[in-house]
Amino acid sequence: MATRIGVDIGGTFTDLVVYDDQTGQVSVEKVPSTPAAPEVGCVEAVRRAAMRPGLLQQCEYFLHGTTVGLNALLERRGATVGLLCTAGFRDALELRRGARPESCDLNWVPPDPLVPRHLRIPIGERIDVEGAVVRALERQHVAAAVKVFRDQGVSSVAVCFMNAYANPAHELQAAEALRQYGFAGDISLSHRLSREYRDYERTSTTVVDAFVRRRMADYLDRVAEGIRQLGFNGECLVTRSGGGSMSFDEARERSFETINSGPVAGAEGAAELARALGLGDLVTVDVGGTSFDTALIVDGRPQLHYQGEIDGMPIQAPWVDVRSIGAGGGSLAYLDSGGLLHVGPQSAGAQPGPACYARGGSEPTVTDAALLLGMLGSGRLASNIQLDRDRALEALNKLARELHSDAQRVAVGIIKLACSNCANAIREITVEQGIDPRGLRILAFGGAGPLLATQIARELDIRDVIVPPFAGNFSAWGLLGSDLVRSSARTQLLGLADGCVQRLEVTVREMFAELESRSADQRFAQQGERELALGMRFSGQEYSLTLPVPWRNNRLGLSAAELREAFLGAYQSTFGITLDNAVEVIVLRTVIRRSLARRIRRPDDTSPPRSDTLQALYSFAQGCELPAHALARSALEEGRRQSGPAVIYENTATTYVDADFSYGVDPNGCLLLRREG
Repeated sequence: MATRIGVDIGGTFTDLVVYDDQTGQVSVEKVPSTPAAPEVGCVEAVRRAAMRPGLLQQCEYFLHGTTVGLNALLERRGATVGLLCTAGFRDALELRRGARPESCDLNWVPPDPLVPRHLRIPIGERIDVEGAVVRALERQHVAAAVKVFRDQGVSSVAVCFMNAYANPAHELQAAEALRQYGFAGDISLSHRLSREYRDYERTSTTVVDAFVRRRMADYLDRVAEGIRQLGFNGECLVTRSGGGSMSFDEARERSFETINSGPVAGAEGAAELARALGLGDLVTVDVGGTSFDTALIVDGRPQLHYQGEIDGMPIQAPWVDVRSIGAGGGSLAYLDSGGLLHVGPQSAGAQPGPACYARGGSEPTVTDAALLLGMLGSGRLASNIQLDRDRALEALNKLARELHSDAQRVAVGIIKLACSNCANAIREITVEQGIDPRGLRILAFGGAGPLLATQIARELDIRDVIVPPFAGNFSAWGLLGSDLVRSSARTQLLGLADGCVQRLEVTVREMFAELESRSADQRFAQQGERELALGMRFSGQEYSLTLPVPWRNNRLGLSAAELREAFLGAYQSTFGITLDNAVEVIVLRTVIRRSLARRIRRPDDTSPPRSDTLQALYSFAQGCELPAHALARSALEEGRRQSGPAVIYENTATTYVDADFSYGVDPNGCLLLRREG
C-alpha cells in the first residue's frame, strides 16, 4: 500500500480523501471551491488534511481530478491560437464534416472555431497517404506566419499538416522554423498528440491542446508549488479523460488528455467498487453543486470511447463515456417566457450559492427546495455550513407567487423536474444503446446524489440504490486507485493476409517504445503491463470496431485467421450480422499501465454521532409530509433493514429515503436502498 491524497474540484465544493498507509485510516475534507482560482481551494483542502504532523511527508502520491481544461473550452478562456495547415485545407475547422448535429433545427448555428480564419495560415507542403513527400515544406510561408502571429498577439501555435500521422517530417521542420523566425510561445504538433487519420478531427485535437496548454500548465505548476510548500514530496498525478492517471509533467505536454479529467474519477471509482464487491452492472448518479454526471459500468468497466467531444469540438483521445448536464444542488429554478418551470442548467455555483447559504444568493435552487421539504434534515452540511430555511422559503415564495401556488408545491416541482432531467440523461446511455435500465443498480454519490437517488430510481423503475462510504467525496476516493497510464494510437491500413501479423508486430513494438520514452521513470517501463487493441472493419466501411487482442512476450498472440474470427464474433455480437467482405486493420491502440498499490476496500465510517430523531419529511411516493427518522449513517446496524422514510447523515452527504424504500448497511459498508412492492 502507499499513503496518498486524492483531490477532486467541483463547481461548489473541493473534495479531498487521504488514505494513511501506516494506520489504515481514511479521512476526508470538503471545502468551498474557488472558481476564480481553483488551485486555492485545492491547496486549502490539502492544508487542512496536513494538520496531523508528518502526514504530507510520508505521502507517495497526490492524485487530482480537474475541470480547468474543460472550463477553459466551455468559457472560451484560453490562449490566442494560430494554426499552420496544409495549403488548401485552411477551412477544415469550419467545414467540419458537413453534417448538422441538429438536423431538424433550422436555426442551428455551429460554434465558432477556436482559431479565426485570419490566424489559420496555409503552408505550402504535401505528404501523401503512404508518407511520401509530394511537395517540400516552404519555410518562407512559416516566416510570413510568424510575422502575422507576432502582430496578432498569438501565444500558442497548432501545427497540423495533411497526412502528418504517416510522416511527421514537415511538422518537425515547421516547429524548427517557428523557433528560427522568433516565435517563443507554445507549439502543439498533431503527430505528437494523435497518429490517427481524419484530418478534421486531428486538427481539432491539436487546436484544443494549443488552446488549453498554457492555462493547464500554469494551473498544475501552482498546485504543485502550493502542496510542496506544505511539505509534500511525492509524485503528482492528474486523471486522464480515458481513465487512469498521468504525471503533471506529461499533462503539461498533453493537456488535451485532461479535458474530461474531473468527471472521470467517479466513474473509475464506481468501476473499481463494482469489481471488488461484485455489484454487477451499474449506472452512476453523481450530483454535485453544479452538474449531474452519469456513466454506465458494465462487467466492472466504464464504457470507453476513442474520441470525445466538447462543445462540438472532437478530440481524438480515449474518453470514458460520462454524460453531464447542468443539474446539481445549485441549479436555479425559473420560469420561461411562457410561464413553464425550468431547473438548470444555470447554477448559483459556489458564490453566491443557493439562497439558503446566506451568501447573497436570492434565486431558488434545488438545495433550497430540498431544505424546505425536510430532505436535508437540520440543514447542516459539510464545511460547517448551516443552511437558512427562512431564506430558502423567501426565494421559493417569490417563484410561488408567479405560479399562483405555494412554496411547498413549487419545491416538490423543482425536485421532480431536476430528477426527471437526470433520468433523461441516464436514458441516453442506456435505453438509446439498447440497455434496459430496470436491470441495473444505481450507485449514488456526490453531495446531492444520495439526496435525489430514490426519486431518480422511481423515474427509471430501478429497484436498488447503493450509496458508497464517503459518498460526498467519492470522486476523490475514486482517484486513489487510478493506475498510471499512457496510451497511443496509430493508423495503419492493413488487410488480414499472410505477413500482416509480422508487420503489425513491428509497428506495435515502435509504439510501446515511444510510450516508454515519454518519461524517465524506469518503473513505468519495467513494471507496466502492455495492452493492445485493434480497430478493425470490413473493407469498404468508414468506421471501425475496436477489440482487445493479446500481447505476450513482445508478440501478437493471434494469427491472421484468429484475428478475423475474433472480429466476426465481435461484429455479430454488436450488430447482429456479419458481411462477406475482406477484413482489415485500420488503427492500432497501445496502452502501458502501471498499477498503483490498492487502497483499503472498506473505509471506516466516521459520521457525526447524532441521535435518532423524528422530523417532518415530504414523501414523493405518498404525496404528503410524513414523520421520518433522522439518524447518522454510523448508527445503522449491519444486516438490519428498516423502512423509510428517513434522512441519513454522514460527513459528506445526506441520503434521502422515501417511504417506499427500505434501507440498511451491507458487510462492505455500503448503504443499500431497495424499493419495495
